[in-house]
Amino acid sequence: MNNPRPLDGITVISLEHAIAAPFASRQLADLGARVIKVERPGVGDFARAYDTRVKGEASHFVWTNRSKESLTLDLKNPDALAALMDLLQGADVLLQNLAPGAAARMGLSWEALHEKHPKLIVCDISGYGEDGPYRDKKAYDLLIQSEAGFLSITGTPDTPTKAGCSMADIAAGMYAFTSILSALLLRAKTGEGSHIDVSMLESLGEWMGYPMYYAYEGATPPPRTGAAHASIYPYGPFPAGDGGTVMLGLQNEREWKVFCEVVLQDAALAQDERFDANYKRNSNRDALRALIVEAFARLSTAEVEARLDQAQIANARMNDMAGLWAHPQLKARERWRQVESPAGEIPALLPPGRSNAFDYRMDAVPRVGEHSEAILRELGRSAEQIEALRAAKAI
Repeated sequence: MNNPRPLDGITVISLEHAIAAPFASRQLADLGARVIKVERPGVGDFARAYDTRVKGEASHFVWTNRSKESLTLDLKNPDALAALMDLLQGADVLLQNLAPGAAARMGLSWEALHEKHPKLIVCDISGYGEDGPYRDKKAYDLLIQSEAGFLSITGTPDTPTKAGCSMADIAAGMYAFTSILSALLLRAKTGEGSHIDVSMLESLGEWMGYPMYYAYEGATPPPRTGAAHASIYPYGPFPAGDGGTVMLGLQNEREWKVFCEVVLQDAALAQDERFDANYKRNSNRDALRALIVEAFARLSTAEVEARLDQAQIANARMNDMAGLWAHPQLKARERWRQVESPAGEIPALLPPGRSNAFDYRMDAVPRVGEHSEAILRELGRSAEQIEALRAAKAI
């Protein structure tokens, strides 16, 4: 399929590192945008050096940086900064997640750019936002997971636990992505660009809506319950007789009755006064867990899963990463593609949201500065000027 993509013709300049901004800009690239990633000469985005797990390349980097062009610029060099300013003349979006205040000091704030580039959309991602008492405070994913209360509800009763992936970065990247899309739609109506101020704290705070309201006006917050649900029961992992683990979840009273009849084969249990409403099951979860574990002890993992499927009770395997790589559903839906990288071809998962109108862009992960010379030539720089920038280590 060679149909137009939604963002064909849109140019994004991204002063980005780590995860939040690269995740946002990669999704814009998925939809067809030209994303020019501005990196530090020589070393590039520091996320390139996080690990060497993907044929020598970093796992975080290959995940968030396909389909981009890499332009190296030392923005402390006046000629390199001038090249960036020239790039902005033809750009639709400037995205950045530099240290607090860094972009503004280089003349790249919304206020400084809007008069010259009235159609430009400027999106700033930071830990805490552009104002307020935390404005200048450094922020990393784990720190925001802590500030947003995520750690207080995640883990076991004894041990708070961070999410195994970059939850705060991903949240901020998603809101930057959707905010930029909405800004492009708005510009189509008004002809004007706009400023987007995305805070990691506010992004993850939005995702904390349920536990916040659960603890409304000083009420007891959700407890840390490991892999079990904090307020719905039974909902979580249970051992089977062969040593396997089955993850299951009940949502309502109808499912509770079917669970007792078909899965536990104890229809009378559904009427037990300790368990005949979710809040009672939640309060008496230790007693109910003992009954479920006793029933499952006589069954293999496959037998438990079969009974759950028969009862149409939601259940799942507790996959590891190897299980996800090999997941039969992803294979059946043809969700994998091969993309180029500095280390050769690597598999990449298509973005969520299969469209019948276009194919996602799935191009290479760039080498550091791979496109610098070509982009500078587009801007009218001569071979001599490019060589001077290179000699000054400005590219």
